[in-house]
Amino acid sequence: MSGRRDGSTPIVETFERFLTDKGKGDGGSSGNYRREAERELDRFLAWARGKGDDPANAAPPESWNGILPTDTPGEASRDVRFSDLDATVMSDYARYLVASGYANSTVQTYYAYVASWCGWASKQGYLSRNYARESDAEDPLPDNDGSRPGDQPAWDSTDRDRITRHVDEQAEAAIDAWFDIDVDVDERGDLESDAVRQKARARREAIAAARDRVLVYLLCYTGLRGAEFLADPDDDRPGRNGLRWQHVSFGDKAATVFRKNQQWMEASLPDPVLGPLERYKELLDPGEDWPVIPTLHRPTLAQHVQDGLREAGVDADEIEALRDAKPDLVLAAEYDLSAPPALKPNGARRVMKRLSEGAGLEIDDAHGYLTPHGGRRGMGEVMVREFGYAAAARYLDNSEEMVREAYQHIEAADRADQATEALSRTDQRVRSNDLEGEDG
Repeated sequence: MSGRRDGSTPIVETFERFLTDKGKGDGGSSGNYRREAERELDRFLAWARGKGDDPANAAPPESWNGILPTDTPGEASRDVRFSDLDATVMSDYARYLVASGYANSTVQTYYAYVASWCGWASKQGYLSRNYARESDAEDPLPDNDGSRPGDQPAWDSTDRDRITRHVDEQAEAAIDAWFDIDVDVDERGDLESDAVRQKARARREAIAAARDRVLVYLLCYTGLRGAEFLADPDDDRPGRNGLRWQHVSFGDKAATVFRKNQQWMEASLPDPVLGPLERYKELLDPGEDWPVIPTLHRPTLAQHVQDGLREAGVDADEIEALRDAKPDLVLAAEYDLSAPPALKPNGARRVMKRLSEGAGLEIDDAHGYLTPHGGRRGMGEVMVREFGYAAAARYLDNSEEMVREAYQHIEAADRADQATEALSRTDQRVRSNDLEGEDG
């Protein structure tokens, strides 16, 4: 081992030390756990390097090239490093294990060895956290009770109707309240004016409600992964720090996003998304480098605005007067400050929990609210049912094999209907039961 403990370390350099720590006997060189863990780390490394087929993440499976970028000179020739790992990579590996045909318990066991190594690497300082145990990474894993990835929560048409109706009402009411506040021309520069202060607070509430509406519409209708438009807390690269307005094209009905294959690609923005998105942009009037979904975390925005105004040459007394009169988000927009941080996945989950409760939705699952990932799964179901697996795969930026695995329950139901139809033509009892059902 080189001795360094950061993201630039090749992952293979840590395997022996991990195995020794987990092994038994003299020098940790023996033991069943060590032997099994070594096999699974070798499997993970081969997959990450692109050695072998992957029916879950590549079409055709033999085209799998691993997790290293192939369009960056020199990247494909180096070995896999810790900086290449994140929750998306671990999620893809979980899908690979599932698609390899192992029993549910075997998939869980094999994945657990790699997750244990990730946890060890986090404690040793190579990773900021155990990506393998994040909820997004574990979503594809089958449950020990035998359930499959298709059992994961998915928003249905009723969920979409109720949550979009709720955020529409909230946003329009807040925008109307802001619009209805009049400020006399001679008061507009007066920070002590009650009307100015009320107008600024109302604008902040309108922006917040419009932002929440856009978040919901993106989740409902685009099929985007959270990592493609929210901010990764440990990856500030362009494309992983939140979707920016400069990457949104209303004319093309598209957004340019950094896909899981580490390439910039176009993602569709269906018509239902465009109206709320345009209304929100007009209200916020952001810079092109601003995130579409900024954080509304008050301490974060407070620090951002104070730093930004100070860099703009505003003295401390004036900063205090401005912040006393107007909310930080409004000041950031009015003074054209640099881009505030984007909303993170955990923040998006909190927003969706709050909005689900506000809409009176009672979701019968372990979460109890509309989770962001369920929006993508729900859109996948719509595309599969209406246009088939190939079209759904293109829309979701997945392989067709992966989509078939995730939505196998739809295909099973279709096959059942086909079998019933066939039997009704050949078997008298099936035909009679069918007719009785129509009469009833």
